[in-house]
Amino acid sequence: MNLPKAARLRRRREFLRVQQRGTRLHAGDVVVIALPAGGRVPRIGITVSSKIGNAVVRNQVKRWVREAYRATRADWPPVDLVVIARSTAPTAGLAGIRRALAAACARLG
Repeated sequence: MNLPKAARLRRRREFLRVQQRGTRLHAGDVVVIALPAGGRVPRIGITVSSKIGNAVVRNQVKRWVREAYRATRADWPPVDLVVIARSTAPTAGLAGIRRALAAACARLG
């Protein structure tokens, strides 16, 4: 099941705006950059570098991040998020990604 378009960052300029103006939270196997969205629903963008692994590994990490976000989406304040996977993300698994996003959500309050 995909996230609706309203829940995703889709354009490069949206990613860049969050990365330049947002607050960085280092949360385990991911880096979460958050920027207040002005009363809208939380939106997410996912970045996984080619340094992480081949396409299969990168897509698996993206699926894990989407699933972890989907489970906690109601808990997030109205922010735009960019989640950047670290090199340890493929070994963390879904449980590790869930812990990292939950920690970042708790720190954002």
